[in-house]
Order: sequence, then structure tokens, then C-alpha cells
Amino acid sequence: MNNPWKSERNLTMLLDFYELTMSNGFLVNNMQDKTAVFDMFFRDIPDSGGFAIFAGLEQLIEYVNLLRFTEEDIEYLRGKRIFDERFLEYLLNFEFQCDIWAFREGTPIFPNEPVVVVRGPIIQAQMIETMILLTINHQSLIATKANRVVRAAKGKPVMEFGSRRAQSYDAAIYGARAAYIGGCSSSACVMADRLFGVPAIGTMAHSWVQTFDTEYDAFLCYARTYPDCCTLLVDTYNTLRSGIPNAIKVFDEVIKPLGLRPKGIRIDSGDIAYLSKKARKMLDDAGYPDCRIVASNSLDEYIIRDLFLQDARIDLFGVGENLITSKSDPVFGGVYKLVAIEENGVYIPKIKISETVDKITTPGFKSAYRFFSRETGQAIADYITVFDETVNLDDKIVLFDPNATWKKKTVTGFECVQLLTPIYKKGKQVYTMPALSDIKDYCAAQVGRLWDEVKRFENPHRYYVDLSRKLYDIKQGLLTNLAL
Repeated sequence: MNNPWKSERNLTMLLDFYELTMSNGFLVNNMQDKTAVFDMFFRDIPDSGGFAIFAGLEQLIEYVNLLRFTEEDIEYLRGKRIFDERFLEYLLNFEFQCDIWAFREGTPIFPNEPVVVVRGPIIQAQMIETMILLTINHQSLIATKANRVVRAAKGKPVMEFGSRRAQSYDAAIYGARAAYIGGCSSSACVMADRLFGVPAIGTMAHSWVQTFDTEYDAFLCYARTYPDCCTLLVDTYNTLRSGIPNAIKVFDEVIKPLGLRPKGIRIDSGDIAYLSKKARKMLDDAGYPDCRIVASNSLDEYIIRDLFLQDARIDLFGVGENLITSKSDPVFGGVYKLVAIEENGVYIPKIKISETVDKITTPGFKSAYRFFSRETGQAIADYITVFDETVNLDDKIVLFDPNATWKKKTVTGFECVQLLTPIYKKGKQVYTMPALSDIKDYCAAQVGRLWDEVKRFENPHRYYVDLSRKLYDIKQGLLTNLAL
């Protein structure tokens, strides 16, 4: 789809100032061509869940493809009076030269595994940190939340209704895209449909009903305007005493005589479980058992789960601010860390040490694999190796928890899938993005290969991300040497 709004948007200057000061320092000290490797990873799963969903790769690709500093950008930076003229000339003639690998969008991801790997001139690899993080962090956060909500809905469609509650127009648009990847069926955001093909849906607000002299008149006018897709909002005044009776009356007078069927009613306030059960009986008794009941009003995965426990009669869910903002846990927390420097063709591993154990990084240029059981097809664990290690499918592999090495598991009879896919080679895009609908289907299939215990909302089973023995020894060796 050709969208000028997307193709003309240059976000090169959307970076943190320290990326410029460091890059200038690399050039001034003749380090600009030193090859570095950076990993993007995250440490904690939102909402204390069992996994997250990787999203945002398409927008990262769009950003990289448009990297260019304009003359206006250079004049702005020159005005700061701290940048060397050679650096400003480098930026004016900037040409991206890095390699990038990433997980496929829609892949379930886990803490401390490299979901994006960048290798290239350190001046460039450092400079793209901010956009990698903000793009992947935001969409992964929303896709993860959406997937939780969708799983709570037990196969009932979930519509993303959050545009007006999002923190910005970008958050609304790209949040709708991420929510679709996570499993939502549609979005109220028209721009998300225009740009990405996320199906746009919507009927009426309470203001429509209030505009008319009576609720009946409002429903009548709407039904005559949209007889093929008539869904009526029934809670403006009184759901059971006027809303549903007026809806049924209009269905009888307008929709049914045309040989059509009403699509649904929507309940947006009150005790939704109670009202939905009453509404279902009223619609069934009136001869409309196929008329669907839509529920909205500040829903999240826990409320939806409780509605099922109360035998609510709901066919579709509209979820707004709690999804589009991931209100319960609104920060994804992905980080971007240097893990290796190349010297004379050899990758020298680098590590960040902290008194907080969770903040100690895993050093080295790495590969990532996922093991699936050949017997069940379910995911067993992720396995992080040094980049040039091979995994022999005929061998027994001992998996162990890097932080609790006595926890071991021997794996046999497994299928091994490489998780990191080449996206750029020497600055040239080598990856073709799949259609968004295919990403959504892939996400659903991959989540389906996780054990139910990993998908629990409370106290999920911890899915292990294990290090190869070679990588573990490298990490321990650095920790020992640097502690001396």
C-alpha cells in the first residue's frame, strides 16, 4: 500500500543527545569504523506474565530505510557548538552500513534473549539505539497486553477501542497495529485501517442517541441508514426498560421487513454480566437469538475473565484504554547494550556488571534458538549460543538455568528453530515483511505452541532461556576476571 504519510516521514533526529555526543567522540578519536555488536533485550514481562510478544519490526525497517540528516539538521547541530566539523560532514553524507538481525514479528519472547542484534560501525550502531527501543518497546508492550485480553476472551472477538485514550496519535495508530498482531479482530482507529489494513469498526456514540428527541427516533434513523449492519447502543438512558425494547421495536419495524437480521446491541455501562443475561433473554424471546451482544466500558483481561465466571452472555468485547495504554503495566523496559567489539576478525565479548544481578548482561555476539518437542510440538526452551556455535539435533542437550545452575534438564527428540532472522546486510534490507494478517496468524500459532502453564495470568510457569555451556563459561570468566 502506497502511503505518502509513511514514506515522507524522516525520524532520523529522533534520538537521544548522548548518542550524538558519543558518536562524535568515536569519530574524533578515530574509532568510527570499529565494529561493535549491540543486543536489544528486555528484563521483565509486563503484568508478571509468562511471555511477551515481539512487535514493531516493520516500523524499525521504515526508520532505517529513511535514515538521512538534512542540511537543516546539520545547522541545528552546528549551533550546539560542541560537534566537530568532520562529524557534521559524516552525518550529512550518512550511509547506513550495519547488519541487523531480529525475531519475526508476532514471536513470543522472553527476558534476557537478544530480540534485535545490530553489528556494524560503532558510530552507527550506537546512533540507532533510541528508535530501536521506542519502536520495539511500544508495540511489543501493546501486542503483549492485547494477547492477554484476547486469551481471556476465549475465542470471542476483541475490538480495540482505545484511540482517544492513547498517549498520542502515533500511540493510537501503531498501538492498533500491535493490538491486531496480538490477536484483536479490529480497531476503531480508521488510520490503522488506512495504513495497515486493520479492519476499522464502529457504530454510534451516546451523542447520536441524545441528538434525537427520543431513543426510539435515534435507533429508527440509524437502522434506516445502515440496515445491513445495524448495531444499536442501548444504555444511554435505561438498558432494560428502554434501550433493548426500543431496539427490538426498530428491528421489527425496519430490519426484519427488509429480510435482514440485526447485527447486535452494545452495552457500555452498568453491571454488564447481569444486563447481558437479561438482554439475551429479551432478544431470544423477540426472535433474535442471532443478534450479538457487545460489551465495552473499561474492560481488561481480568474483568473479561470474571464475566465468563458469572456466565455473562457476551459475543464481542470492545477494549479501550486498558489495552491501548497497557494501563496495568505501561513500560516494556527493553534495553540496548554493547556486547562485543571486533578486533582483527575476533569478537571480544563485553559485559556490563551491576550489583543488581538482573542487570548483568550476557556478553558476546550470539545466536538464539527455540527448541520444540517433536512429540507434542510444544516449545521447550530457548537456547542462546555464541554466534558460530552449531546445534546438533542428534545430541542430547543439557539445559540449565543461568542463575541457578543446579536446575538442569536433558533434552532429546527436539526440533530446533533459529530465532534471529537477517534484516539488513551491510546496510541493505534483505528481509521482506509479511502481510500484517500473516503476522497475526503466525503470532496465534506460536502462542498456541506454548504450554498452558506458561500462559497463566497469575504465577505462570517460568519458561527457561538457557545459555550454551560455551556462552555461560565466557560470561563467568568475565565476571571472575573483572571482579579481581
